[in-house]
Amino acid sequence: MEYSSRGELVPNDLTIQLWQNHLQNMVTLGRFKPEVDHLVLDGIPRNLEQAQILESDLLVKKIFHLSCPNREMLVERMRRRALKDNRLDDANEEIIRARLKKYQDESKPMLDYYGAEKTVDLDATQFPYEVLRRILEHVNTAD
Repeated sequence: MEYSSRGELVPNDLTIQLWQNHLQNMVTLGRFKPEVDHLVLDGIPRNLEQAQILESDLLVKKIFHLSCPNREMLVERMRRRALKDNRLDDANEEIIRARLKKYQDESKPMLDYYGAEKTVDLDATQFPYEVLRRILEHVNTAD
């Protein structure tokens, strides 16, 4: 919580450790079966270093790039989400803009890393159910 309240991301090593522990717990509990189940990940890997660290753990089939080119619309959506979900860290415009810059600098380069053949660009300004429907269409054809 201390990182997000300052508009910062959790460090890579801690993020990877937490994710690997969570995934192992899911396997142990029988809630995830790596031999048959697919994962749809949101927020991990979030940068090239994480992608490289996880290269041996993940077989990435698709990257869904949810795009909202209108930054003012995106800032407003994040503010509304902050009010709805009581996420005070997202209500601060300075923190929102710092996160968007961090995304531009660190996360967006992963699109090149994984390549155009794995990347699906989606218009995130659509209704959420439409974005989800498009993602599920591609997940079902990812094999």
